[in-house]
Amino acid sequence: MIDLIKSQVLTEKANKLLQNNVYVFDVDKRIDKSIMKTLIEEIFNVKVICINSYILPAKKSRLGKFEGFKNSYKRFFVTLSSSSTIPFFTGL
Repeated sequence: MIDLIKSQVLTEKANKLLQNNVYVFDVDKRIDKSIMKTLIEEIFNVKVICINSYILPAKKSRLGKFEGFKNSYKRFFVTLSSSSTIPFFTGL
């Protein structure tokens, strides 16, 4: 199940959200909120308060005369309780 989490998002907005104990992840589109909550709680041993998500649109790509779309993915904003943190991501 951990292979469904693609990466943590490291943008300026995501770094500002880390101060409020909100972590941002890019995941596979098949995951829903309940699966994501149990997955984060089991892997990192933390308490999740709420989860917000949205699906990013697919971007158009072109290689010579061939056109297509890059894969779209889902982004989750995971809010943890004030007493719990994910130590691997807080040092960034």
